[in-house]
Amino acid sequence: MLGNDSLNSVDIMLGNPKQALLKMSIPLIISLLISSLYNLIDAAWVSGLGADALAGVGFFTPIFMILVGFGNGLGAGSAFAISKYVGEENKPKADNASIHSIFINVILSVIITIILLLFLETILDAMGAGQTINYATDYGVIMLAGSILVIMSNALYGIYRGEGDTQRPMYAMAASAILNMILDPIFIYSLNMGVKGAAIATLISSLFVILILIYWLYIKKDTYLKPVLSNFAFKRDISFDIIKVGIPASLQLLNNAFFAAVFSALLAFVSSTDSVAVYSTGWRIVTIGTTPMLAIGTALISIIAANYGAKNYENIKIAHRYAMKISMVFAFLVAILTNVFAGDIASLFTSTGSSARIAGELTSFLQWIVIYYPTMAVGVASTYVFQGIGRGVTAMFQTIMRETGFTIFFAVLLAVVFDFGVWGAWMGIVLGEVVSNNITMVWADLTIKKLININDD
Repeated sequence: MLGNDSLNSVDIMLGNPKQALLKMSIPLIISLLISSLYNLIDAAWVSGLGADALAGVGFFTPIFMILVGFGNGLGAGSAFAISKYVGEENKPKADNASIHSIFINVILSVIITIILLLFLETILDAMGAGQTINYATDYGVIMLAGSILVIMSNALYGIYRGEGDTQRPMYAMAASAILNMILDPIFIYSLNMGVKGAAIATLISSLFVILILIYWLYIKKDTYLKPVLSNFAFKRDISFDIIKVGIPASLQLLNNAFFAAVFSALLAFVSSTDSVAVYSTGWRIVTIGTTPMLAIGTALISIIAANYGAKNYENIKIAHRYAMKISMVFAFLVAILTNVFAGDIASLFTSTGSSARIAGELTSFLQWIVIYYPTMAVGVASTYVFQGIGRGVTAMFQTIMRETGFTIFFAVLLAVVFDFGVWGAWMGIVLGEVVSNNITMVWADLTIKKLININDD
């Protein structure tokens, strides 16, 4: 028997895209805030171990982003494929796609884990971890050993989003965050495990999320989708639909990790590992501040994919423009609050030990970086439009254009060529985001118009 909430979510995605966007975005905002809270909790507790420990965890952050990126990317591919089949009113194919998603994630997570474990120290050396490499390795080996938990939890969210359900993942993540808050001080300080303890606490919390999500799918059995073996029959077209969005989405998030690695190396070159600590800590705060825009964009994938499957392209236009409007409201609000309270926010991570020496730089970073938030509001929504219509490679190119292209270019130009140092690196991020996000917005608008015109013809 199908849950009424799941059926209502499917109907709303196809019938009222604005309502669907609000209904799905609010739980996703909370979920992504909780996800960001994981990182902040670790950073807050690790900061008590000193600036070197904080920087060491920061050097592993780009590698951790690879894990999260593959999980999120494959989750986006699952959401696209499932939502498209829902829009086509093909429930058996949607069920089959959900179990395809799980198998694909298990296989890729094993491959990724082996590769990253083999090259962990080499990557950290190349990033310039230097005196912090022992902290980075201690934290990283444990995280990589349990990487399947990180990847699978994010991928399972895609199955739920595919049927328009964002509430239950929110509940699971809330319970997991509470568990993480309890376990962090126990493993880091009470058991005297240091950064290793922070990693173990995170993995236990990720496992808890998976167990809760599995309970709803296989024990309570009240979800719209049924990802069970009896519904599985290997289909190339289903695998292709998941992969054509999932792999590029993973790679674009991998590109984000590459950007973080290159940017950390740039900071170490123009300044010191203290600036890396500022960047890794500050970016956790940026991640929280930009959560509403990312959540709205994530919800947009399922809504657009469902209407793309139903060939209702006018709804795609409505959803895209509405997503940009409400994202803009959040962007201005968060930018103002972050700028005003930058010093207070920075003090949460720089109040003890040697971490206090980075307080001023962290405050400055937070005050300047928010300039690009309003343009991110339109850029994120526009990139996710392309994932929603199955053009994952285009979305990936846009991300590479933004991060590896414009942002690194401006950062090197200002920090090295014009010798503005760390401040130039911060402003490079701002300029790169502003330019690329506006290009992406125009690109998405023209693509949607083309879909509508083809349909009219």
